[in-house]
Amino acid sequence: MSAPRPDPAEKFVGIQVSPISFLDEGVDAVLDTLQTRVGVNVLMLGTVSWLGLKTGRSISHALDGWPDHGIPEPYALRGGAYFQPDPAYYRDTFMADYRTRDPEFEGRDILAMVLPEAHRRGMKVFVELMEPFFKYSGHGSAGTVDIPNLPQAMEVDLFGRLGPEPSTSHPGYRNWILSMVEDQVRRYPIDGLMWCNERNSPLDTLIQGGAPGDFSTHSRREAAERGVDAERCREALLRLYDFCQEAAAGKSFADGTFVTFLRTLLAHPEALIWERFWLERNKDLDRELYGLVKWCRPTLPFGLNVWNRNHFNIFRKAQWPWAEQTLYADWVKPITYQHQAGEVFAKELGFFRKTILRDFEPGEATAVLYRLLGLKEAPFDKLVETGMDPDTYVFGQCADALRGVEGRAKVYMGLGVDAPRTRAETAQCTPDIAYRSVLATYRAGGHGVVLAPNYASMHLTHLDGVAAALRELGLH
Repeated sequence: MSAPRPDPAEKFVGIQVSPISFLDEGVDAVLDTLQTRVGVNVLMLGTVSWLGLKTGRSISHALDGWPDHGIPEPYALRGGAYFQPDPAYYRDTFMADYRTRDPEFEGRDILAMVLPEAHRRGMKVFVELMEPFFKYSGHGSAGTVDIPNLPQAMEVDLFGRLGPEPSTSHPGYRNWILSMVEDQVRRYPIDGLMWCNERNSPLDTLIQGGAPGDFSTHSRREAAERGVDAERCREALLRLYDFCQEAAAGKSFADGTFVTFLRTLLAHPEALIWERFWLERNKDLDRELYGLVKWCRPTLPFGLNVWNRNHFNIFRKAQWPWAEQTLYADWVKPITYQHQAGEVFAKELGFFRKTILRDFEPGEATAVLYRLLGLKEAPFDKLVETGMDPDTYVFGQCADALRGVEGRAKVYMGLGVDAPRTRAETAQCTPDIAYRSVLATYRAGGHGVVLAPNYASMHLTHLDGVAAALRELGLH
């Protein structure tokens, strides 16, 4: 079945690009390459981050080698804002001074550099932002974050320890995010904003072997305002924590790990109350940002960059229905980094097999999860090395999202082009994978594509596969 020919007037071919590429290759050269060679008409520009995947060069060059463009050297990322923040917007946050200290960007404002030239070519520029902004494993995090008092805004885990991530209930941190968005939306002629929220919930953290939060003073106060007893919830989570630790250590349970997990959860339902409270506060941030953008510029598109774990994890799939997200997004971008997807699924399964699915062999657990999640991919023993097939995986996830949004939001598929690998046996991207991913999107009825996660790591020869598909579709 061939892909229907989309309307060129509705063309949306985006690409996520970091600021460093425009210094390494020049603004004109990057824009000419993306527009003329690939067929891109929307830039998703990372403007604030302490993660190399968002604002630096390739973070997997040791395994994947350097791409066929840019500077083939590691980038000593310090992170921060790559535009020039206006202090007037940051009077209610301790994070007013977060301009990057990268020496390469001294006196440079990436939005001021790129916007005029992109608009002159008829290209759109969306700001791309992702939370967590700091110290995110697998994302090339900067070694240090030079923001005074930031550690004091961290989450507090169930043992009372400061956690690794800032508390989104901390008013100084939350106001900083809101201020950062308002600053860029009001002061720059951007064409849209893409927001990504990749926080682990308390249940996620438990299954991954960690101690969940957030039991900070600010979070406890918000819980009380919503009628939630934080201390009873903390005690319930301690019982689940004990179970997960025992399961991971190999303890034998008379009725097996899955039944014992359910028994423990049902005996301590306050753990689910805290999960629900945490989840709603997490979603509140998305909703607040949507409302802020629409108040400042009512017609500016606001979209969600949606974590692939939401369709690889049975709990997250239940927690993040597409229909709900249309209440605070004009469009969604499901992440389907197809060649990397086998590795990501295997990692997710690994967490479950240490705890609640410990009694299942990998192949058995994979078959059950495939059925529950609506996946039809390679068996577990071949999954990492083959990745997931664009004709089933990209097509299937696009069709699933379209059913879920029920026409109330656009669906722009996030297609992986040289997404970073952490295992040598993980499937590598090819021009054919890129080509078939684009066609699968439009065959499923998708409204556009976003090439991801970072142009700085993409091979132009692989992007040629995208260009070939766009020409076939009459979009290039």
